[in-house]
Amino acid sequence: MLEVTGLRAGYGSGEILRGLTFTVAPGEIVAVVGVNGAGKSTTLKVISGLLRASDGHVAADGRRLSGGSTVEAVRHGIAHVPEGRQVFPGMTVRENLLLGGYTASKKVIAARMDTVTDVFPELSARLPAYAGELSGGQQQMLAIGRGLMSGPRYLLLDEPSLGLAPQMCQRIFEVIARLGTDGTGVLLVEQNGRLALAVARQAFLLERGSITLSGTGAEMLANSEVAERYLGVGSASAQAAGLQYWTRALAAAMDEQPPRGEPAGAANGLPAPPARRS
Repeated sequence: MLEVTGLRAGYGSGEILRGLTFTVAPGEIVAVVGVNGAGKSTTLKVISGLLRASDGHVAADGRRLSGGSTVEAVRHGIAHVPEGRQVFPGMTVRENLLLGGYTASKKVIAARMDTVTDVFPELSARLPAYAGELSGGQQQMLAIGRGLMSGPRYLLLDEPSLGLAPQMCQRIFEVIARLGTDGTGVLLVEQNGRLALAVARQAFLLERGSITLSGTGAEMLANSEVAERYLGVGSASAQAAGLQYWTRALAAAMDEQPPRGEPAGAANGLPAPPARRS
């Protein structure tokens, strides 16, 4: 269990996080919803050791972290895939992946490389290529794969669909769902709240560094206030139809089947939700 207790943190004299407490169980996908500046990325940075908390603590599987150390976080089974991919463009795909497994033995690294190419077969033929030559979607695969190379029990994902085409978003979310099924705990910060909540078992709303609402992903999707203020849906009547459609569309896409009542081929990408009524 990844446990965050009473977390307070900020930059300089400005406090961003104000007493966060939540958990991520192995195999559980937890989504974080909120506007820009709410503290979502800051939360991930504190957990992964990029930023030291001023109060509170993080524990992984019962072992409390001292904080402020990325090496410590990785050794405790935590991997952070930051916003914007941040791959090394002048290094090959293979070299980028090897960096993610720097704490492991050669035998373990070889096994993890096989795991990554199984999750992302698109990278298999590109291992000798420079990371800067990859498409945006392939770079996102590489960034997640590099995180998986440390063998994490808990994966922190910051905006994994940012700047990607709809079909690639679908592909990335299929992988996120697979990771949860395979037993990895996932803490997901994602600009597309509809998709994030559709795959999340649990979710919480972050406002000004505090959790103001929590529940299952389905409960959050059905909450009219969350829909109108944070998912960009509009009226409550529109969100009732639109969000249910997005949830069905995502589930159908993962099974490579069109959602009930939709034309064949819809699973090739997530189509737009029903038009709003004026």
